[in-house]
Amino acid sequence: MQQPERYLDESLSFAERAADLTSRMTLEEKVGQMLFNAPAIPRLGIPFYNWWNEALHGVARAGVATMFPQAIGLAATFDEGFLEKVADVISTEGRAKHHEAARKNDRGIYKGLTFWSPNVNIFRDPRWGRGHETYGEDPYLTSRLGVGFIKGLQGKHPKYMKAAACAKHFAVHSGPEGVRHSFNAVVSKKDLHETYLPAFRAAVTEAKVEAVMGAYNRTNDEPCCGSKLLLKDILRGAWQFDGHVTSDCWAIQDFHLHHHVTSTAPESVALAVRNGCDLNCGNLYGNLLIAVSEGLIEESFITESVIRLMTTRMRLGMFDAQENVPYAAIPYEMNDCGDHRELALEAARRTMVLLKNDGILPLKPETIRTISVVGPNADSRRSLIGNYYGTPSRYVTVLEGIREVAGDDVDVLYAEGCHLHKEQVEDLARVLQEGSDRLAEAVSVMERGDLVVLVLGLDETLEGEEGDQGNASASGDKLGLDLPGLQPELLRLALETGKPVVVVNLSGSAMNLTLADERAAAVLQAWYPGAEGGLAVAEVLFGEVNPSGRLPVTFYRSTDDLPEFTDYSMKNRTYRYFQGDTLYPFGYGLGYTSFVFDGIRLSADSVTAGESLTVTVKVGNTGKQAGICTAQVYLTDLSASVEVPHWSLAGMRPVELEPGESREISFAVSARQMAIVNEEGAFVVEPGSFRIHVGESQPDARSIALTGTPVLSAEFSVLGTMTLPE
Repeated sequence: MQQPERYLDESLSFAERAADLTSRMTLEEKVGQMLFNAPAIPRLGIPFYNWWNEALHGVARAGVATMFPQAIGLAATFDEGFLEKVADVISTEGRAKHHEAARKNDRGIYKGLTFWSPNVNIFRDPRWGRGHETYGEDPYLTSRLGVGFIKGLQGKHPKYMKAAACAKHFAVHSGPEGVRHSFNAVVSKKDLHETYLPAFRAAVTEAKVEAVMGAYNRTNDEPCCGSKLLLKDILRGAWQFDGHVTSDCWAIQDFHLHHHVTSTAPESVALAVRNGCDLNCGNLYGNLLIAVSEGLIEESFITESVIRLMTTRMRLGMFDAQENVPYAAIPYEMNDCGDHRELALEAARRTMVLLKNDGILPLKPETIRTISVVGPNADSRRSLIGNYYGTPSRYVTVLEGIREVAGDDVDVLYAEGCHLHKEQVEDLARVLQEGSDRLAEAVSVMERGDLVVLVLGLDETLEGEEGDQGNASASGDKLGLDLPGLQPELLRLALETGKPVVVVNLSGSAMNLTLADERAAAVLQAWYPGAEGGLAVAEVLFGEVNPSGRLPVTFYRSTDDLPEFTDYSMKNRTYRYFQGDTLYPFGYGLGYTSFVFDGIRLSADSVTAGESLTVTVKVGNTGKQAGICTAQVYLTDLSASVEVPHWSLAGMRPVELEPGESREISFAVSARQMAIVNEEGAFVVEPGSFRIHVGESQPDARSIALTGTPVLSAEFSVLGTMTLPE
């Protein structure tokens, strides 16, 4: 006799319902549900579902949606709460688009509620093309912003998820792109646990992320999408992860084709599923039927995976009466609405990092008759969008933004100057002309301005994923840090005009801006600022917005200062371990007002191992303009038994203050932040001395020289010892 359909009983737990639903499937049906384009099972009321969707900085690849700045730009806000607000808007639009598409029977790719975002890999090397998808080079910053984004995406309802987030790419993944399908990332236990895993741990244990995506590469010889250490021992074992794991796209075939850890497709899928990879982005999991018949895997592993997948769909309300799922009532009109676009513009404003200013900024329209706006990114829409992007309903380039903010009394001249990376702009010029076909025009335009705004940099065709065409020879990675093509020549010509030059750099990663730093009047890092980001750039240039962004990555002078790209050791990498002289340090940025920190206090002079500590400080705006002070806390271990970072970010908080206003703020420093990570990867709190630094930057000499402002510091001690859980 047919058992009652318990999976439709909304009073039961999702896990119970998912188990009942899965028990009614045949082996072939279960295997089908483990593919990203899972087929319908009409007899069970299961519609077709495509798991593949993207939401890195807005709902992507599914038509019109609000576009926020690229993730690396959002990281420059140093604001976990703001990332949560951004992601809440993204999931609102995801729900609006999903339900409207379903009403039109469109259940195709990029229409689901399972978003493969955020990317919480560590941006350990500026050559990595996908680094701009991340939140930068620091594990604490990445952890906090990842947690905020995941919470915003998944929502706060006690029963249903708003959308399902996915922390990727697990783990130890940051290039080179060209060998990602075969590369073995060799990493010490210390670096693994100290640098590469904390953001994933926070995503799982704090944010309760619903999904984790494995990486293409091997880590210490194991393919990440089939790694016993990563998926079983750490993710599901130590961290007690109860969501689902998906492979990166077509990564499972790499096991036998490129990693050579298996010999056949059935062996590869058996390895992946045995170690807990539930979903296949690709089509290889069809081989599970062969793997079962050949005795390579038991059906129970498949059943367990499908239960996890069905649990996710149930948490999203896909099998419940829609009137009982609050997010199903979000109307389509919420997509790309005015409030959402305004938040995206506010995000762009907050991502801007002012790197140099000799006093020329902010510009004053009443003192300027003519501005020359020049450069390949000046009127480029592509340089606004980053990668994994949606379709904005309105774009504002830097040129358009300057025209809008400067007003009718200022003449704005424009010249492209040069191609982004080629010698000529026009196709025929590449055949019929030697040398540039745009530089002469640019010089003429620059000579006629009172000042030059030179808009340089990259776009996602020059730094991105394997397969991107702009730099196919580098498989999406950067070969170095220099501006590409004729841009260095354009910069040199601009400086030779004798006009004041303001350089605006649009890129998703650190660039060699040494010449601009030495000779330009001002330098602004604008990242990929989103659809209307050009307006935010102009508002900052003209002082309507006080820049408050801070660098989430180190700007090095040259890759010659760095280890080999394929070296995954953290030695001499990122601000925490780099030994050289940086151009612009992590955490650095200028503004148009001044902030003063005063009266640092610690909750205790000493704490027992395992206890936390509170740091309190007063911050005041002593300038003439309202602004956001990006307060930063760094921790130095003065008596560690192993090699430790110079100092590590241990807290951050944007504080908005009016001129003359001051506020007392506090930070909690946890026992985990005080712990050393030993050579076995264990977190151990040791007895010894620590120094706390509080200010608007790191306590390094370069930051202090650039800002002219030292940071406050205080010391405390830890008594006793304690080993913390993994």
